[in-house]
Amino acid sequence: MNPPQSGPAPFAIGEGEFVSLMAMLMALQALAIDVMLPALGVIARDLGVSGANERQLLIGVFLICSGIASLIPGSVSDRFGRKPVILICLAAYFVISLASALVTDFTLLLVLRGLLGVFTSGLMVMPAAVVRDRFEGDRMASMQSLIAMVFMVVPMLAPLLGQGVMLVAGWRWIFGVMASLALVFGIWTWLRLPETLHVEHRQSIKPRTILSNMHAAVTHRDAIGYFLGAALVQSALLGYVSSAQQLLAEALGAGDAFPAIFGVMALIMACTNFVNSRIVERFGARRVSQTALIGLILVSAFHLSLAMSGRETLWQFVPLMTVAMCFISFIGANFQAIALQPFARTAGAAASALAFVRLVAGASLGLLIGQAFDGTARPLIGAMVVFGICALLLVLYSEKGRLFRRLHYPTTD
Repeated sequence: MNPPQSGPAPFAIGEGEFVSLMAMLMALQALAIDVMLPALGVIARDLGVSGANERQLLIGVFLICSGIASLIPGSVSDRFGRKPVILICLAAYFVISLASALVTDFTLLLVLRGLLGVFTSGLMVMPAAVVRDRFEGDRMASMQSLIAMVFMVVPMLAPLLGQGVMLVAGWRWIFGVMASLALVFGIWTWLRLPETLHVEHRQSIKPRTILSNMHAAVTHRDAIGYFLGAALVQSALLGYVSSAQQLLAEALGAGDAFPAIFGVMALIMACTNFVNSRIVERFGARRVSQTALIGLILVSAFHLSLAMSGRETLWQFVPLMTVAMCFISFIGANFQAIALQPFARTAGAAASALAFVRLVAGASLGLLIGQAFDGTARPLIGAMVVFGICALLLVLYSEKGRLFRRLHYPTTD
């Protein structure tokens, strides 16, 4: 790696291990969602849930709590460092997962899912802050894409893992697997991850300082359009994840093939992140992500016309949704890098603000999309069209009406 001259000592671990560790920390959040998808129906039945869409609350509550709590870890880490926050979050993930394996009441499980979301927020915020500590500009976008590529392996494998655990030992052991992975990654982090926060960048833990840093992050014109645009795009993806089991497995007839189809779509999305990591330094994060956003709107509009016909089949839905997910891959990491670029000294607070906006707005809107499920893809695809257009308008605001520019910010707040 080539750390900034003013940064901490060079990493004791190589770039490949660094990317893998950051991806696995982020992947624990995805695991907490996707590994449960094949088990949602069984969990609802065993815990006495009657409403067909109520099972989605296990996903929605987790995401909303994760989003709300994401305001906390970034600012704490700006004072005490990234590594202590990561280790505390992993310890909580381990304990709460074990407790979830023992519940006999659906409401209690929802409470535990909310608590898990609170602590998992740190595992989403910290990797972004760590990467911002070490990189900037299009190089940061490239690193985010490499992390996202490894991270996407989890959505590919998690439903298959969940289904396999259910076949062998029942759904409660899914939480045991989650706890085991948290323990492994906790040991890995403790032994191998150095502290990345610059000593001169440590911030006061005073509420006034925290609020000031947060306010600066969410009011910076160059960043706010990308903050909110990322949230809208994320909400469409989360709406798909929330309703995927009902839509693919039940309404479109995928049945037992659902985990494999879901996994292949995630694998293709991961490959797109790799492509992005290769091209973003050449063409620039703005050009790549803005082109992808326009592509997402066009593909989703065509998909909506097909869905509105009422004759859409599984094998029409899957390729069109996969293309849309690929466009989202080109958007996500690049939007995040662009949004965080102006905040070198307060990367933790800015990462928390970004995660808060993305997860709270994204999870809330995604939950609404999931709850609007009517046995067809129409609510989902319609939301993708509307949110895509709104995201484009927000980007135009941040860019002062000009797209496809390639800019470089100084590393000052």
